[in-house]
Amino acid sequence: MDKILFNRMAFYGYHGAFKEENTLGQRFYVDLELFLDLAKPGHSDKLEDTVNYADIYTAVRAIVEGERYELVEAVAERIADKILAEFPLIQQTLVRVIKPDPPIPGHYESVAVEIKRSRSGRES
Repeated sequence: MDKILFNRMAFYGYHGAFKEENTLGQRFYVDLELFLDLAKPGHSDKLEDTVNYADIYTAVRAIVEGERYELVEAVAERIADKILAEFPLIQQTLVRVIKPDPPIPGHYESVAVEIKRSRSGRES
């Protein structure tokens, strides 16, 4: 299936299990893969035949910069739910929420969760 990709959308949010994460906040990155048929918009060259990228970005931003969640798993699930609920052309989505600076000791680039959801439920 065809897909639209959003890479490293950057936001500032207040998600985490530790008090300082909820108080100070931190950076989050979100990657999306949106699975849908792109043949019609590819031929028609009409925005109404696809999804508006600005609307996708706004929907994700509202979640990451809005309500606070303890787990990035919850953030990812809310994003997937909203994408599938508000954009009927999208059949499946892969959501990756990246936390580059979690307050845990060690040397690593980031921690992240990735989920794949479709209109028929969870994907493996």
